[in-house]
Amino acid sequence: MGSFGRRGFLGGLLASGAAAAAGGKEALKGTERNANPAPENISATAVDFRYAPRLSQATICFPDDPKKSLVGQGGELRYGFGKNLMAGMEDFSTVCTFSLAGMQDDRVVRQWLEAPHIPIVHTLIERPTATLELTAFATRYANEGRVDNVLMTILPTQNAIVATPRVHTRTCLPFKLSSGPPTIELVDTNANAPFLVAAKLSPSLDFATLWDEAGYTLYLPHGEASRNEPLRYLIRFPQEGQSVEAVQGMLQHPDVLADEAREFWKQWKPFGSVAWSYPGKAGEFLTSCARNIQQAREVKNGRLVFQVGPTVYRNLWIVDGNFLLEAARYLGYDKEADDGLLSEWAKQMPSGQVVAAGGGEHWKDTAIAMFTLVRQCELKQDWQFFKDLEPSVLRAVNFLMQLRDKARAGDSTNGRYGLLAPGFADGGIGGVRSEFTNTVWTLAGLKSVASAADRLGMDSLRTALPFYEELRASFLAAAKREMVRHPAGFEYLPMLARDDAAWRDADPWNRPRPQTAQWALSHAIFPGVVFEKDDPIVRGHIALLQSCTHEDVPAETGWLWHDSVWNYNASFAAHVYLWAGLPEWSDRTFRGFLNHASPLFCWREEQPLQQALVGQDWGEMRKLHRAEAFSSGTHTNAIRTRDAPD
Repeated sequence: MGSFGRRGFLGGLLASGAAAAAGGKEALKGTERNANPAPENISATAVDFRYAPRLSQATICFPDDPKKSLVGQGGELRYGFGKNLMAGMEDFSTVCTFSLAGMQDDRVVRQWLEAPHIPIVHTLIERPTATLELTAFATRYANEGRVDNVLMTILPTQNAIVATPRVHTRTCLPFKLSSGPPTIELVDTNANAPFLVAAKLSPSLDFATLWDEAGYTLYLPHGEASRNEPLRYLIRFPQEGQSVEAVQGMLQHPDVLADEAREFWKQWKPFGSVAWSYPGKAGEFLTSCARNIQQAREVKNGRLVFQVGPTVYRNLWIVDGNFLLEAARYLGYDKEADDGLLSEWAKQMPSGQVVAAGGGEHWKDTAIAMFTLVRQCELKQDWQFFKDLEPSVLRAVNFLMQLRDKARAGDSTNGRYGLLAPGFADGGIGGVRSEFTNTVWTLAGLKSVASAADRLGMDSLRTALPFYEELRASFLAAAKREMVRHPAGFEYLPMLARDDAAWRDADPWNRPRPQTAQWALSHAIFPGVVFEKDDPIVRGHIALLQSCTHEDVPAETGWLWHDSVWNYNASFAAHVYLWAGLPEWSDRTFRGFLNHASPLFCWREEQPLQQALVGQDWGEMRKLHRAEAFSSGTHTNAIRTRDAPD
């Protein structure tokens, strides 16, 4: 059994720079058989957000906050996501934008965080005669409760100006205006509570006006601004149904509120029982991603859940949970990682199957939960959870075995090969089909359980090893028959069976890409360590990822088949390259992954290539979605050796 734990990982970081420098060329010598070796001109690429998504968003909420308030790329506040996997990523029931009246167009020139550990979002908007800076932040000031805040600061470019702020809310909620001065209240009449409370931060005798137009447009009282005296307004959004009386007391004190928010985040610790110090932009990503993991978390039904994101992926996903919990353990969130692990296993059904947001035919979730349990015990260097959950693990193994046996008795391609029953592949392949993602992840889960059971002498789990060996032999035999020759001249294993009708669609545009759904094979290679480095499956997989690299990351690997990148997938590829002894490719891919983030350290899960004329922005990578890909994967600079559990 490999004894690689958190201590070993952190220790490896100390020598990582030297290892990368000294070991890079040597490691590459053994990989010359790859069809597409690392180009000689690969150089250290600056992390400068060169491939940032067109549409992005960031959270301003607190750790474990149920109010997942979001700020969009224009500084707008977004509430009430559609809660549907097929909803557009901009599909919020209520969106509040901030601008100025007049004939001039807004131009967003910059958006930034105050610091990686301080989610106060600034958005600078230019007009020909003035700038408008939006400062968005969340507070829990004194006894006010949870409130979102936007400070509008108007500054002329030259001469003094007169300006009227405009706040537009796209919503189907019924609003009515109660206007001071000085306090302006926009009331949600359904809830009989204020949606927003606003005030000008200087004397005003003017009243606000409200227009109905595709929602509501609120014009705040006008004011004068000079270079020495900017015009400022504070708009507050109570998040817990508070009355206007509860939040209006601080309307004239935005700086006090902002300082209180800053102080909270300055006292917040990105790391728990460990101390990290990582230089440069990579360190900023690490801190920001640690924060985002905590912001995405939530307590549900009394259990702490490591969620993938605040909108479309605001749920427990077992495969993502594996990497989130590993990241949590590296970051020193030991108790939270324990709680998250138990939340995953609470999803086990009486049949032994583990079913979470991925759905019932995502058979691999059961195996991933097994793998996660072993990995968490390995990192923690404490096997008590594995012992406590022994009956649950046995039910999981038996469920997977029955699934394989049921397939054998049928007439599917998977069944004839002796693999798991047809299932949902994910990552670009929909529906229930004969595919290999469920089987390869099951191999990783079985191998880890068999190793742990042998180490701990747990006779009840002895069946895991022969099941693993049988399933692996069947898979390797199937792989020999399913390998395909790529136009670039190498052999690779598609994740969808070659007799699937999708490969023969009359319109080539509608056929899966060779690299579609390779994500699970990446996981089985590493961290699953199911194959040897010189296995033809591994060589073909690496050549395939290299052959489709664009913008420094593998392209067309997910649900968007054409001229698009699945940013999450880049982190998997970087892991595989590093494990295979290709540090230059790993570094290039990982930096490419970072460069697809927004300047707020957030990713879209999938997005078009920068010059593409097809594709959509899809999913959230929380900064959030897949923040674990960074924090568990400071891997590119942590050259380390990890034995497979034996």
